[in-house]
Amino acid sequence: MSTSSSIKINQLLQQHPQGTVLLSSWLVNQGYSHALQHRYIKSGWLISLGYGALKRAGDTIDLIGALYSLQTQTEKNIHIGGRTALGLQGLSHYLELYQKETLLFAPSGTSLPLWFKKIDQQDSAVLIHSSMLDPNIGFVKHHEKTFTIKISSPTRALLECLELAPKRFHLQEAWQIMEGLSALNPKNVQEILEHCNSVKALRLFLFMAEKANHSWFKYLNIEHLNLGKGKRSIVPNGIYIPKYQITVPKEFL
Repeated sequence: MSTSSSIKINQLLQQHPQGTVLLSSWLVNQGYSHALQHRYIKSGWLISLGYGALKRAGDTIDLIGALYSLQTQTEKNIHIGGRTALGLQGLSHYLELYQKETLLFAPSGTSLPLWFKKIDQQDSAVLIHSSMLDPNIGFVKHHEKTFTIKISSPTRALLECLELAPKRFHLQEAWQIMEGLSALNPKNVQEILEHCNSVKALRLFLFMAEKANHSWFKYLNIEHLNLGKGKRSIVPNGIYIPKYQITVPKEFL
């Protein structure tokens, strides 16, 4: 291998976070041609993970490292959300029951690349397609090793959970999570709620927030939210809440 090629690969490995994937298309845009990538593979610097993806030799790639590369090297809007995002922020009381499942959210039509299945996944990735919220708001940074990824903020994550309730998420768990969200910023909550198009999730969120008597709730402008029209039966044989026109479990009252 030429000296210039050795310098380039050393620069790449020094600048790129360990434990993450190098996508071939991204490398080409950075000046590393397919031919040069192949030479790095033959020389043992890089290892192929399948079509379009590589890792540095000796690296172990986990789900979060793979997600980092999808978020920074592609235009895919994929993020960790729902219960998993709440767990990463210490807000899920039931995380230990679901440790083998990582919830990923993405707009309809988004798919995970084939190489994603070849990484070391201690937790199985579950991709949920949802267009309930704007893909550009309601995120926080999660620090992992030497890099960061974006995950759903507590407000966005709880809305994602409520959209899945009650079939894929227990409302009692959602209520316990809401009880712990006393320190939310009302301005941030308002912005996220205004961009939410799930009437069910919005009504449940407001009902639980008011029931929890959080101080930030009184600063919300509910008139600016799209709460739809008509009744929503969330659970059978529940209690009807006239203010929000929803039927919730009897245990809530």
